[in-house]
Amino acid sequence: MERWFTEYYTGNTRFEIAYTEKLMEEQSPFQKIEVFQTDDFGKILVIDGYLMITEKDEFIYHEMLVHVPMAVHPNAGQVLVIGGGDGGAVRELLRYPEIQTIDLVEIDERVVKACRKYFPEISGGLGDPRVSCHYQDGTVFIKEKKKTYDLILIDSTDPVGPGEGLFGKEFYQNCSDALKENGILVNQHESPYYPGDRRSMLRAHQRLQEVFPLAEVYHFHMPTYASGLWLFGFASKGLHPVKDADFEAWQERKISTGYYNPDIHRAAFALPNFLKQQLEGTGTKGWCLL
Repeated sequence: MERWFTEYYTGNTRFEIAYTEKLMEEQSPFQKIEVFQTDDFGKILVIDGYLMITEKDEFIYHEMLVHVPMAVHPNAGQVLVIGGGDGGAVRELLRYPEIQTIDLVEIDERVVKACRKYFPEISGGLGDPRVSCHYQDGTVFIKEKKKTYDLILIDSTDPVGPGEGLFGKEFYQNCSDALKENGILVNQHESPYYPGDRRSMLRAHQRLQEVFPLAEVYHFHMPTYASGLWLFGFASKGLHPVKDADFEAWQERKISTGYYNPDIHRAAFALPNFLKQQLEGTGTKGWCLL
């Protein structure tokens, strides 16, 4: 008998993966955490019914989250990751020797424990001496920090439940205050495709624009996320994500990646017209704005 994990994108659209075994199911104080074994995607992590990571394609998300800003910032030494309890962002950050400290702020310690048990190749860097794990609400943690970080990565779940506060203007302002002069913020920005995701994306983008002098959007292909088209927001106090990127210096590092490269970096900021229209509020009624 086949067993299926199902994620509902809308009332009429769903995504399914057959699984061979449910390895874990736990209701933490914050959310429901599940881990499934599948044939096509390896182990997958599901939180509150939403697919978070699969062993097969998580590298795409984490490489685009980390290497884009790291190719831009000339000398990032102090980094904050909010969310990201699976450890994938930390794994990629640890490939840069100039990074001195990484604060990981994850509200749900049970997510970290589950990932360290079932996804050791993703979460293995969490024990590195440069990494400090803080199990608390990121919106509270950030209020205490002023001009502390070179880079802030918001690796959040969708803007529901524990992740809701990580999409607000007050939170983004606190992040701005916590960044140093050349600081960069990158946040999980949802998708422009389905209506619910699109509303969250537009709200986050508008709020970033209200706080930061520079706020851009970049896209990438994420096979197991809703629609396959996913976005990050790039916000800074002045550094431009393409004009200020030092691709030659990045290539000299000889970091082995499966998705990211300088050409992908440049192309990620070249947005399709329908997305430009959404961000500018100039789109006409059509498939992209249903």
